[in-house]
Amino acid sequence: MKTIVRKDYAKIIKNLTFARKSQGIRQHALAKKIGKTQSFVSKYERRERRLDVMEFLDVSRALGVDPSNMIKNLPNP
Repeated sequence: MKTIVRKDYAKIIKNLTFARKSQGIRQHALAKKIGKTQSFVSKYERRERRLDVMEFLDVSRALGVDPSNMIKNLPNP
């Protein structure tokens, strides 16, 4: 299993996962909101696949998270 290990990407995914869990939203419910499968959510949360920009925006908005704040708070490379 190959994982995506870049620290800033991992932080974004960790924050999206935390937002989902803290709101009591199951992967299946989030997937339905964004028109994807539960396995799609599972794979990006385990960092087995990357979210592209539009997917990131879809997930962020579905969770009520401001995507620009998530990006603003990343350290510069």
